[in-house]
Amino acid sequence: IGLFPLGIVLLPTELVPLHIFEDRYKELIGECLELGTEFGLVYADEDGVREIGTQGRVTEVLEELDDGRMNIAVEGTERFHVIKLTRGRAFLTAEVEPVEEDWTEPDPEAVARALTSFRALATAVEAEPEEPDEGSHRLAFELAANVELPPGSKQELLELRSEQARLALVADLLDAALAALLAARELDKRAKTNGSRLS
Repeated sequence: IGLFPLGIVLLPTELVPLHIFEDRYKELIGECLELGTEFGLVYADEDGVREIGTQGRVTEVLEELDDGRMNIAVEGTERFHVIKLTRGRAFLTAEVEPVEEDWTEPDPEAVARALTSFRALATAVEAEPEEPDEGSHRLAFELAANVELPPGSKQELLELRSEQARLALVADLLDAALAALLAARELDKRAKTNGSRLS
């Protein structure tokens, strides 16, 4: 599979826009469009390229420029584990295998807590995201895909093998995001009142 190392993490079910400008990635995406194949998006930072990534499917070419650059929409499909990096193409390639999943059904409490945290954050930001199906075996990914989360947290989520563990982590991340949002609002309110408390 052709790999696209980036400073973002793509989760299964998540839809992200990508700007393609390097020749090697124009070649990779062009091939995917021509053959109807997927590519592998892997998180890369100063610590290197991660071994767990997500396959991406180009859902739409939003814009194609004269010099071959493209703006595309990509949807995350399945997770993969890099077995071995391979050579021979302009872009990075690898032999991959599916991520081994623990298919144990999550506790209803874990599902309920994650959904409650999601709804609380959505209410706080006055958003009305589409309500995911609580019976989905990828509920944690679907919830996280609707929220801006740090790449490190998303990668941690991506690497977990059980939906129970992912739901617990997602609930914690959503609660932390809500707490940070409320704290920022309180700070802003105090700044506007010059630090004095209003009764």
